[in-house]
Amino acid sequence: MTKLHFLWIFLVCLLTLFLVPAWSTTGVVIGDFTNGADQKGVPVGWQLKEKSGRANLSVVEENGVSALRLTSNDSSFSIQKTVDVDVSRYPVMSWRWKVTRLPEGGDFRKSKTDDQAAQLFLAFSRTKAIVYIWDTTAPQGLSENAPSPPFMNIKAVVVQSGGSQTGRWLTETRNVYKDYKKLFGHEPPPVGGIRIQINSQHTSSAAESYFADVVFRSQ
Repeated sequence: MTKLHFLWIFLVCLLTLFLVPAWSTTGVVIGDFTNGADQKGVPVGWQLKEKSGRANLSVVEENGVSALRLTSNDSSFSIQKTVDVDVSRYPVMSWRWKVTRLPEGGDFRKSKTDDQAAQLFLAFSRTKAIVYIWDTTAPQGLSENAPSPPFMNIKAVVVQSGGSQTGRWLTETRNVYKDYKKLFGHEPPPVGGIRIQINSQHTSSAAESYFADVVFRSQ
C-alpha cells in the first residue's frame, strides 16, 4: 500500500467512469467478473493502475465461477472502479478470495514490509478509507493505524493472516457499516470507490491471489 495508490483511489472517486454497479432490492453486485476482460486481462468496467513492475492478471474459471487472478512478482498493481453504495442501506459486504502465495515477510505495520497478497479497499470520501487485507504476518482484527498519506485516514482490517488457509476458497462477510462506525466514530458516507490490489515489491518476493463475487447486501 503506497501513498500514490491511496491518492489514486480517492481521485477515482471523483470521476464518472464505470459508475453503475448492478442493483437489486437486496444487494449491489460490485465484482462478479462474468463480463470477461480486455487484452491486458483487466475485467470489463474496471481500470488498471500499475505502481511498480508489470501487472499480471486475468479472468479465469474456477469450478464454474468467474474469478480475478492476480500474480505479483516484485510488483504492485490494482484494479479499481467508481461506485456509489449507501452502506446504511447495504451494510454487509461479502466476497470470495483465495491466496495461493503470500509475500515473504509481508507485514502492513511496517513500511519496508508493507506487502499483501490480497487487499480490498473501500473509499468513503477523499479522506477516509477501510482496507480489508490478507496479511502474511499481522494478526487478525481491526487496526486503527494503517500507512496513510498526508490528510488521509486509512483503517486496516486484517481478515486473514498467515498461510494456514492458503490454497482454499474462503467466503468473507463484513458489516462495513459497523466497521466504519467503530473505526471512525461516526456515520459512514457512501462508498465512492473500490480497489482490488496485490503487491510484493517491498519484500522483493512474489504473491498470488484470486477474487470473486464482491457484493453489498442489505443483510
